[in-house]
Order: sequence, then structure tokens, then C-alpha cells
Amino acid sequence: MNPAVSFLRARPRMPAGRGRHVIRLTLLLGVAVSGACRPLQPLHPVPVAAPAAASPSVPRGADRATEPAAGAVVPASRQQVVETAAAVFGDSAALLDVPVAEPEWDLDVRTYETHERVTHYVNLFGSTARERTAARLSRGTRYEPMIRAKLRANGMPEDLTYLALIESGYDPHAYSRAAAVGMWQFMSSTARDIGMRVDWWMDERRDPARATDGAIRFLGYLQRQFGSLYLAAAAYNGGPGRVSRGLSRFAEELEGAEGEDRFFALAEQDYLRAETKNYVPQLIAAALVGKRPAQYGLRVDTLPAYVYDSVQVEPGTSLAAVADAGGIPHADLRDLNPALLRGVTPPDAKVWVRVPVGSAEPTAAALDTLDADARRGFTMAKVTDAISTPTTFARRHGITLTQLRWFNPTMRTSRKGRLVSGQSLRIPRDHALRFAQVIPDPAIEKYGSATAGSRTAGGSAAVHVVRRGETLGGIARRYGLTEARLRALNGMRGSRIKAGQKLVVRGSRTVSTTTSAAASKTTPATKAPATKAPAKKATATKATAKKATAKKKATGRRSPVASSKAKR
Repeated sequence: MNPAVSFLRARPRMPAGRGRHVIRLTLLLGVAVSGACRPLQPLHPVPVAAPAAASPSVPRGADRATEPAAGAVVPASRQQVVETAAAVFGDSAALLDVPVAEPEWDLDVRTYETHERVTHYVNLFGSTARERTAARLSRGTRYEPMIRAKLRANGMPEDLTYLALIESGYDPHAYSRAAAVGMWQFMSSTARDIGMRVDWWMDERRDPARATDGAIRFLGYLQRQFGSLYLAAAAYNGGPGRVSRGLSRFAEELEGAEGEDRFFALAEQDYLRAETKNYVPQLIAAALVGKRPAQYGLRVDTLPAYVYDSVQVEPGTSLAAVADAGGIPHADLRDLNPALLRGVTPPDAKVWVRVPVGSAEPTAAALDTLDADARRGFTMAKVTDAISTPTTFARRHGITLTQLRWFNPTMRTSRKGRLVSGQSLRIPRDHALRFAQVIPDPAIEKYGSATAGSRTAGGSAAVHVVRRGETLGGIARRYGLTEARLRALNGMRGSRIKAGQKLVVRGSRTVSTTTSAAASKTTPATKAPATKAPAKKATATKATAKKATAKKKATGRRSPVASSKAKR
């Protein structure tokens, strides 16, 4: 056996670096001598790529170098080494004179890589969270080229892609306890503010491309506001208002801090939430590990890139009809269109449906040959009597109540729970239901709560629609809630609301505006209004006092009971 080949099989691992070139050349000396009697064949096909072509997910020089055994080096001239290097590796000059380049970042990670919190997360990603980090980085290989291209086109640092890693692990369907959704974890109100469609039929927070566009717009705005990418990232997590107030409040403590140092100076103050303090260190650690995964023992698999063509379709078109028209596997079409929630395009607008690359033209041509009824994902049925309930109506048409509600978010019912006669309801077709997602109304901040128009057991509305001029505190008092409780019910971080927004107020009792206003003058905002039981107690007290007064007049003495009641 060729001694160089035998040596390769027994070689130990060694970290990448400039020493790798010395090791390779030492190995080549053995190859040059052992291969003198027969044509030299490459030991293993590892071409040395130009630095610009290196993948951001795979460190350059990823082939494993080795430490030669003692006595394995055979003297050879420099010319022999150069010729052998050229035969095996191609560019001998690069091996001999140019060190393997370290990854480059367009975020300032080198300055802060020794920061205590950064090193904590680097160690975490490479130890206890290694498998999860590797899985998320692997998922990211599908979306990272698209994200980097969009960041580059907008003049933003490409390494901001790692925000999506720490936000969601590059998961388009990620959902937080606060009802932040998608790869970039947008709240519904923020998503709408930056131009994304979020409603019953379509939630663009789940669309990787549209959500990335929104994140870039939002981060660009925050960077211009704060003049720092790391402060922008902190504001992305904790809210721009809180960061802005912190900078003003601790202006004296932050004096002298410039650029990205301002975030770390602010994080030292007892002001930002712990999650926000750790957010930027996680971003830096993710960038350090993401570009050198092998160095931290992470194996990253490469997935097919997220690429697509698009075809514009009519309102209410079934995704199944699109798939059949283009001969597209249903799983592929579903994967490309996570923003379409109900298995059909919105009934009120034409939209672009994503299809596999190369299938847009044949799909559009085939759809044009279908009549409107064949394309549509539902039929219409009219309620002709006033005794049907939604459940019986759904059963009559072979669907479940949930499926009926999926396609009729504005279905009208009477106080007795019966359908209002004369309205027309959509009846979903089987092929459309195969694409529908089990996702509650994204129009409200908190998933899993009552939908608009539903009522609590006590008869009060479970969802309040904000009217112009209303405040969060006023709405909270109206429903017998504290403002903090109302925010918690709706997964809200701040108090900003706007007309038309729906707020969950389930499990609360409606309080009249007059009573609420009176209570606010005499009790703290956190104290709930009196319930019916105390009111009855007050009535009983008055009756007892009257009896005591009557007894006093009759006996000429003050009642002990009345006296004790008066002191309370």
C-alpha cells in the first residue's frame, strides 16, 4: 500500500489554520517519494476554491489536515514539492504562499467575540444546543441565499441573516407565545404597518420572501433612527420606544460610547429586558458559529435553495386547481405558499401564487382553459330558514363546523345561535380543504381565543373592535380589566392601538362607562370594579342600619350593631 495513503487513513484531526499548509507540504513530500515508481493520482478530490466562491456555511479548507508521524518526512527539493502540489491541488502557489483566509463578517463581531455573553452563547451553540443549532443552520441553507441577496440589494449587511436564525431557526411557521409569527417573528399590527397582508385568508408573515422584505424595511428604518445596527437589532426585539427612552434616560452614562458600543453601554444599565440584553450577543454568536460550524463540531446539511416562479390567479382560486393545472406535486405547492391559509386565494383580490421554477407559463396557460367554477375552491349556499344552526348547516353540506367557519369568517348568527336567514355561505370543496391550514384568525394578536362576534357565557362580547379615539386603558376599564391584563390577553408589548383593531376581552364582565369613570377617580387603576356580591352586601348593610335607627327611636338608645357597622 502507498505509505501516504496508509498515513491518511490514520491521521488525527487538527484545527484549520496556517499550520495546515505545512502539514500538507509534509504530506506531499511522502507522496512525492512513494509515487516515484508509478503515476501520481489525487489522494482525494479537494480543490482549493477562490476565497470569493467559498460557501458562507462551510469554512474554507474544510478537508481535514493531519499531523505526520515521526520519521515520515522524506527530504525533497522545493521544486519537487511545487510540482507535486500542482499535480494534486492545482494551484501550488496558493498552498505555499497564501494562508487560508478566515471568514469575513460585515457585522462587527470581532470586537465583541470575547464579550462574556457572546462567549456564553458560542459555547451554548457548540455544546448543549449543538444538535438544535445544526438543525436550524441546515434549514437556513434553504433560505439564506435568498435572504442574503435581498439584504445585499438593499445595502444592508448580509450577516443580518442570522437574526432569522435566533428569531425562529429559519422556520416560516414559527409561532411565539406572544403570537409573533413567521421566520422574522412579526406581530400582526407591525406587519400591517410595513405593508404586509395579515387577515383571515392570507398571512404574509409566513411567506419567507415577503417577510424578509418586511424585516429589511423595518431594520433599515431602525438603523436610520438609532445610527447603529446593534441598537436597531435591540429595537427589533424590544421595541424602538423602549430603546429610545433608554438612550435618553441614560444619556450621561452613555456619554463617550460610540457606534455599536452604545448598545453594550445601554445593556449594562438596569433598564432593558433580559431578552433584549441577550439578543445582540446571540446575533454575534450566531454569526461566529454560522460561518465556522465545523470548528464547533456542528454538521450542517445543505438543502435545495428556496427559488420559485409566480403566476397570478383569480380571487378564490383553489391551490389544488393550480397544482393540477401545472402538474405540480401538492407538497411542493403547499411548501411554496405558506401564506395562503385556507387552501384558496383570497376571495377579494387577485394574488401571485408561487410555483416551481419553469412551471409558471404552462400553469397559467392551463388555468386559462378552466371556467370560473372549476378554478374556485368553494360553492355558495343560501340560508333559507331561520332555525338552522351553524352545526346543522355544516352537517347538511358534508363538512364540519370548523371548516364552515374557515370559509365564512363573517357568518351571522342570532342571539339564540341560529343562522340569520337570507345570507349566502361558502361551502369548501374537498380538494381545497386538503390545502387548508389549521390556523385561527390571524387578525387578532392572540391565537386560540374567541373570534369576532362570539360571546362569553355572560353575554358580553369576547372581542372588542377599537373605535377611533379609544385608548387601551379606557377599553380595559370598560371590561373590568387592568391595562396590563388586557395587554397580556392580546400578546401586546405596548399600548399602541388603532381603529379597527380587534382586542380579546374574553372572560371579562362589561362595565358601564359611567361606572368605570367613577371608579377610576376613587380606586387605583389596578383595582377591579365591585362585583354583584359586594353590592348585595351594601344593600343589606343599609337595611340593617334602617332597622337600627327605627329601634333607636323606639328605645332611645343607639344599637350596638349599627354602631359597629358605622365604624367599618
